[in-house]
Order: sequence, then structure tokens, then C-alpha cells
Amino acid sequence: MKPTIAVTVGDFNGIGPEVALRAASDPAIRRLCQPILIGPLAVFRHAAPLIRRRLTLEKRSASAPGGSALGVMDIGDGIAADVTYGAPTKASGKNAGLAIERAVELCLSGKVDAMVTAPASKEALHMAGYDFPGQTEMVTLFSRSQKVIMMLVSRALRVGLVTVHTPIAAVPRQVTAEKVIEKLQLLHGALMRDFGIPRPKIAVLGLNPHAGENGHIGREEVEIILPALEVVRAAGIIADGPFPADAFFGKKRHTSYDAVLAMYHDQGLIPLKLMSFGSAVNVSAGLPIIRTSPDHGTAYDIAGKGTADPSSTIEAIRLAVAMNKARSGANA
Repeated sequence: MKPTIAVTVGDFNGIGPEVALRAASDPAIRRLCQPILIGPLAVFRHAAPLIRRRLTLEKRSASAPGGSALGVMDIGDGIAADVTYGAPTKASGKNAGLAIERAVELCLSGKVDAMVTAPASKEALHMAGYDFPGQTEMVTLFSRSQKVIMMLVSRALRVGLVTVHTPIAAVPRQVTAEKVIEKLQLLHGALMRDFGIPRPKIAVLGLNPHAGENGHIGREEVEIILPALEVVRAAGIIADGPFPADAFFGKKRHTSYDAVLAMYHDQGLIPLKLMSFGSAVNVSAGLPIIRTSPDHGTAYDIAGKGTADPSSTIEAIRLAVAMNKARSGANA
């Protein structure tokens, strides 16, 4: 049987509903899995003309068999859903948050096999009372998980992050040996469990320019990262480094590794997006459930124009299906 993948509405004032509809109705995706949209049915019907494709939407539960129509689990009852393209609102944040909550519940109960979250606005979520740095942290809490690592995955590169949405000034304080060890363990486990790599090789980047030059340009590599690498190596994890980030990517050394662990957001994501912008996928690795999302934001500037590119959302669904298959094979 084809896996069932929940696709959330995202911020309905952005491109979330459009890319969700485009991806979920794509014929190749329909052959691969049974997508079910999570969000207000009225919002999806409002966005449907944008995709210029003959499409029938019907209210459906996750357990109902799929047909030619695209199923929508309607969470819009009693919620004001006035679409105002191009601006975050309390209503758009509330709908986005409730869709995430429902999708997590469906994953935990086994009614769906994975979830894909369309882009949501942190500002709108905050307006609606969701006090989280991002969707990753929401999914982690709602799935009752203790640990997670944010990964960005493309055909060219897999990147895990030690710190995520952290101001640059605060990054050094958050790069601790304990956190580097934890993220390496999570990344190693995800590569085995979700990507089917039996003996992963991980490259670890330094924090400072030139990876600190043996302590002459910062001590974090010597005092934090190297001791962390010694711990995980003793546990059998292949982790090399710390490497100077610029030379590492400049020499294309990433091609010799299954994944790269970066110390902060832009260090890892700038090279990934240079190689794969628009087709990379965000993965919340280390959770009991499978959650992926596109690598872009709400794109308010093009919302409602019918020009949104669904490529990253399509790749997010494809990867969710592949991860489910890898987990199912490991548990067989």
C-alpha cells in the first residue's frame, strides 16, 4: 500500500496553500503516495484556481481511502480565515499552528506515515500565541521528543546544524562539547535509520576562521570540538574534522562524506543553497515521527500570483516517502 503523507497548509497568506496543492496534486506524487492536506478546506478551495489544474477537493479523514479527489482534513471550523495575501495575521498563524498540531497527532497515532509542513511565518505563529523559534521546535514539543537536529538535505549535500536560529553573537556560548556530541549522535542515527547508510561518514566544521589555527584564532576547536569528536569516535562514529569551512567546501571535500555538521545556520546553509536552492528539504531528524519541509519561506511577495515553485515541497514529500521506506525496512 502507498504511504499516507500529511501536508499542512502553512501560512495561508503566503504561498503555503499553493505549493501544498501543486505538490499534492502532482501526478508523480499521487502515484508515489496518498497525500492528505491538513488545513481549512475553504482556504485550499480559495487557492485552487492559482494552480491552473483541474482539481477536486473533498473533506476526508486520514483513514479514508483515497480516490481521484484530493483529500483535505478540514480544521477550519470556527476559525476566521480571511485570506490577506502578503501579510502575516493572527488567523493565518492560528491555522498554521493547528495544522501542525493535527499532523503530529496523526503521525503519532499511526494514521499517517509522515508529515510535510508548508512554509509558515514565525511572526504569524507568535501572533496566534505559539511561542516557538520555528516549526521544528513546535514539532519536537508536540511529538513529545527530547532531542532533534535540523538537517537540510539535497542531492548534492546533507547538512546538520549544532545551532539553528541563534544570533551570531550567541553562537559561541551555545557551541558546547555536550551539544556537539548530541548532534553528532543524532545525525549519525538519522543517516542510518532514515537514509539507510550502514556506516556513515560525517565531516565536522570548525567554528572559527581556519578552524582556529590550533588555538591562535579562537579556542573552541581545541577545547570543545576536538574533545567532542574523541568521545563519539570512541563510540564507533566516523567523524572527521574540525575542518575550515571555506576550504572544505572550496575543495569539494563534502563529496567524500555522507553529511556535514555545521556549527551555525549560515555556515552550513549558504553552501547548500548555492548548490541546491529551491530543491533542498528541511528534515527534523531524531524524532519518533517523520517530518520534512521545503527549504524556503512564505514568499509573501509572490503570494496569490500563481507563480510559486513547488519543487522543494515535491522533494520534501519524496524524501518523506523514502524515509518511511527506510524505517519500514529497518523494522521488518
